[in-house]
Amino acid sequence: MIDISVKNLTKFFVIGENLLDGVSFEVHEGECVAILGRNGCGKTTLTRMLAEHYGWIPKYEAVTYNPYLEDYYKDIERWSYNLETYFLAQRFQDLIEISKSDDVIVQDRTILEGVHIFVANNKAMGNLSDRDFDTYMHLFNLMMSMVHEPDLLIYLRRSVPTLVSQIQKRGRDYEKSISIEYLSNLNERYEQWIADYKGKVLIIEADDLDYEHRPEDFSHITDKIDAQLYGLF
Repeated sequence: MIDISVKNLTKFFVIGENLLDGVSFEVHEGECVAILGRNGCGKTTLTRMLAEHYGWIPKYEAVTYNPYLEDYYKDIERWSYNLETYFLAQRFQDLIEISKSDDVIVQDRTILEGVHIFVANNKAMGNLSDRDFDTYMHLFNLMMSMVHEPDLLIYLRRSVPTLVSQIQKRGRDYEKSISIEYLSNLNERYEQWIADYKGKVLIIEADDLDYEHRPEDFSHITDKIDAQLYGLF
């Protein structure tokens, strides 16, 4: 059954680049498992492994293609609105594709995190003006009226020292300037949001897990997922 039909949707950005251009879609009730967590927690690795294990279709966050990312970490206040709005459009397009799919999708980060964690944190830190925040939330609420939230959230909980270690290991240049204060603020927001979330959430205590290299750790995670998914879809 088709719930909503949208045709030729276009969203322009201030620099003249189209974020959404002529998008047409029909929204169906889809099935989606989403992996949540901060930078360096292992979302992308777990997304890939779960897709291979269950035969799900992976949907990765396109970090490489955000033209504002490097500038953002150099000057967060200047580039917050640009970066977050670009991510919002990308994640909305992901939700459109997920809603159209007949397959089970496993998603690396969701549109919900962008709003309730990163945008909320930037607003609290003074990096977003009231005007920019209100505009962003108007776009978000409009988008969420057209799609549904994931069927299951899997939250990879890691401490700040572990996250710092993981970020240093993978050596992405644009992440080198991330401060401990910034990571700590995100950590607190994740914990509060997860505690208040009303949908299905599976929390994985991941500090001592190496699921990429230890099969028993990966089995620990899949056993928990199997228990959550039984009767879900």
